[in-house]
Amino acid sequence: MGENGAVPAQERTGSVRPGWNLVRIWVWTASSMVGSRTLNVVYPLLALWLTGSPVQAGWTGFALTLPTLLFYIPAGVLADRVDPRLLILVTEAARGLTVASVTAAVAFDAADFSHILAAAFVEGALWVFHSLGETALIRSFVPQGDLRGVLTTSETSSHVAVLTARPLGGFLFGVAPAAPFLVNTLLFFMSFFSVLSLRGHDPRQAGEAKEAAGRVRFLREMADGVKALTAHPFLRNAMALTTVTNLMVNTLIMVFIAGSASLPPLQVGLVLAAGGLGGVLGSALASAIPAFTTAANTAIGSAGRPAWRLSEHGWRNAMLFAQMWIWAVALCVAAFGGHPLFFGAAVLMTGCTGALSNVSIRAFEIANVERSKLARAVSVHRLTVHGVVCFASPLGGLLVSVLGTAGAAQGLFAAMAAVALTVTIWCIARRITLRRIGRQTAKA
Repeated sequence: MGENGAVPAQERTGSVRPGWNLVRIWVWTASSMVGSRTLNVVYPLLALWLTGSPVQAGWTGFALTLPTLLFYIPAGVLADRVDPRLLILVTEAARGLTVASVTAAVAFDAADFSHILAAAFVEGALWVFHSLGETALIRSFVPQGDLRGVLTTSETSSHVAVLTARPLGGFLFGVAPAAPFLVNTLLFFMSFFSVLSLRGHDPRQAGEAKEAAGRVRFLREMADGVKALTAHPFLRNAMALTTVTNLMVNTLIMVFIAGSASLPPLQVGLVLAAGGLGGVLGSALASAIPAFTTAANTAIGSAGRPAWRLSEHGWRNAMLFAQMWIWAVALCVAAFGGHPLFFGAAVLMTGCTGALSNVSIRAFEIANVERSKLARAVSVHRLTVHGVVCFASPLGGLLVSVLGTAGAAQGLFAAMAAVALTVTIWCIARRITLRRIGRQTAKA
């Protein structure tokens, strides 16, 4: 029995085995991510196969990404109002049904471009709602001590999906145009039943949150999400940096694709897959950092050295600063390497550091943002970080048409280096100013 005679959620729902919940969460996130990454490839391929028009294929890709601009903020408000488990179940079932409709249309030669465009848009919108519900649901089911490990596993699954889903989608589409959509229908329903089987959930918490949220105006809730995010300096800095770096790397990818007409498709795929490999390496580093920090602090303490300690907060800020310069170096490698392998190396570096910072940012959000405002705060962050990707393709194409492939890559490096240098100078000047104020205060 809990306080005031309340019965803990575990007792109300029966025996709970946390290890099985973690397995179910992994199955859910992995199957959903593979499905999403595969569809990012096969929807444009299907449009190209159906119409023969690269322009129509481009519009299909745009339909997949447009919902990130339209729905992230409203989805964050909704995710804070409703039970996250219910939200995930609805979105996964709807995604499965949407893909099943495309499977049937292609299999029976009844598909048309308007159907493909609408299905791609619906998939993009449902993914936005799913991604915000995911954060809230993980927080509901995962103990604090297991949180970083689960987030690391989720980040690893995301990059493994990038590494495998793109070639898998192409392979299945080559077997039969309906094949990848049939596989994705099964993946989404596998995700649905994994979430449905989670144990230890307390639906009353969601009901109370919904009742409280109903008394607050929608626009005010959106503003509360912005305030909840910007109240933390680390999250403000992380949002600004990841927005810039996301734009840079996705524009670089478009520059490479636009200039790869003479390259074999397999080589193009392998270069882009390097980002997934880098993400897996970055996720592995993310899981090792807490253990390294603990070991270093123990060694410092046992040696009787001055009271200097590594802290997770210090690591987070150091990673943001390091990521900025590593991405500048990566763009330099791509700009002046003169070979596709150098583009691959640049994508590998950005994938590694991006995964490392993603785990740190998500862990900070879950641990420090008020639970009732978590989805709204995350939606603001992801609106900027993912929304900017919509502009990467036209920007990359414009740069290549004006400057050529090499010139476009060099222009991106110059822009990233200017950002890194400006931020470095500002940080140094700010630290000098704070020290000077501290000395003046001490003298007074």
